[in-house]
Amino acid sequence: MIQTIVAQPGTTLFQIAAQYLGDARQWSRIALINGIEDPFLSASTTLTLPTILTPRGQGRAGQS
Repeated sequence: MIQTIVAQPGTTLFQIAAQYLGDARQWSRIALINGIEDPFLSASTTLTLPTILTPRGQGRAGQS
């Protein structure tokens, strides 16, 4: 299941990765699938979240 969110201005991909993926260092995965280079969002942005990787390498959809 693909999850999308609407991020508000001033939110960073670091914050979103920490909240939805459990690891702020995963911000680049969000950037990659959304075609974003700057992790600092200046406008409301709809983002598709990547699959969360579980310890066994199996994926599951991002959760809020």
